[in-house]
Amino acid sequence: MLRRYFGTDGIRGRANGVITPELALRVGQAAGLVFKSGDHRHRVLIGKDTRLSGYMIETALVAGFTSVGMDVLLTGPIPTPAVAMLTRSMRADLGVMISASHNPFDDNGIKLFGPDGYKLSDNIEADIENIIDSDLAKKLAKGADLGRARRIDGVQDRYIEFAKRTLPRAMSFDGLRIVVDCAHGAAYRVAPEALWELGAEVISVGVEPDGFNINQDCGSTAPQELCRKVREMRADIGIALDGDADRVLIADERGHIVDGDQLLAVIAESFREDGRLARPGIVATVMSNLALERYLAGIGLSLLRTPVGDRYVLEHMREHGFNIGGEQSGHIILSDHTTTGDGFVAALQVLAVVKRQEQPVSKVCHRFDALPQVLKNVGYKGGKPLENAKVRSAIEEAEQRLNGHGRVLVRPSGTEPVIRVMGEGDDKVLVEEIVDGIVDALTQAAA
Repeated sequence: MLRRYFGTDGIRGRANGVITPELALRVGQAAGLVFKSGDHRHRVLIGKDTRLSGYMIETALVAGFTSVGMDVLLTGPIPTPAVAMLTRSMRADLGVMISASHNPFDDNGIKLFGPDGYKLSDNIEADIENIIDSDLAKKLAKGADLGRARRIDGVQDRYIEFAKRTLPRAMSFDGLRIVVDCAHGAAYRVAPEALWELGAEVISVGVEPDGFNINQDCGSTAPQELCRKVREMRADIGIALDGDADRVLIADERGHIVDGDQLLAVIAESFREDGRLARPGIVATVMSNLALERYLAGIGLSLLRTPVGDRYVLEHMREHGFNIGGEQSGHIILSDHTTTGDGFVAALQVLAVVKRQEQPVSKVCHRFDALPQVLKNVGYKGGKPLENAKVRSAIEEAEQRLNGHGRVLVRPSGTEPVIRVMGEGDDKVLVEEIVDGIVDALTQAAA
């Protein structure tokens, strides 16, 4: 399906370049028209992260929604999963998050959630795109039917209570020293407050947003500062969120990073021990390390793989009844609690395991040794390099040489004109050789 605006995670691009006030206005109008049904007062809840451009986009969205007769509830800075949760709990017809997630400050985006708190289907996004490009003049509300907009208070407190309720009632983090890096982003208020209320000693970094510094040398995409702080403060654990707090990475007490694959293993085993695992397995993407798959198989659990993107993970979870899924990058979806990735709730589940086992994080969160994984990108300007005979031959040869002791994955990026080549296996030298062979073939085909 060829789409003009929506990508794998909403609409995203350079603020005031791709994401202009004009586009935001029309997205508000189009989405409002799609989700208006019945004669009740319709309302949309809008949250945002801390980017400077959030003010501009928020104002344009408000104009769009109110112009088609929807009331608007504005939350201010709040995590993406909080928008999904509040949309459902406040019976809004639609939820919107203004964020470009882990991207730099000068990007921004618009994520949409239905009244059930889930991201929209491809078909609904296509309907919205068609209306964006149509003549909207005759579809606007009459003067008396225009919507109203107001800011609502207390949403941060509601999210904090929601996050705490995902833990056993008597759970306390008393005695744990935790460094939390909020990436100067949407969780800069809620994450430190929730951890403190749960009894932890909290050292906060990345909690001074200025509109420009979101994700800048901090957060889950740049966790070096977190690791340094953990070692400096002799903390028990570090938590790194991204700009909209839908992904998380952990640092152990030695300042070593724990990725999403290890976190999925920790949470899956914990859920199984507690009888909370809905199916004997989890869902992850094609990028998750083969060692995770082997580890899960060793404890009687399966790993089902999807294309890259948390939306595909969630779709598979819903379709097949799994309640744990995620990505190596730290998107963790726990569908008993959330309808989208929630980095902070995932971190709380890991903390609960650490507290219960009374072992260092380096032991609790090291479930397997990851296999060597090599990832390289090949840019191309056009054509179909993946259909080239020499490229197909190189991929077939790579798979034969691995002979079941690894994987090779070649796929086009969903966001930029590059082809990603990933290889992993027990023999690192062999993996590097086969990846280089495929990259050479792709480079020649793309020339």
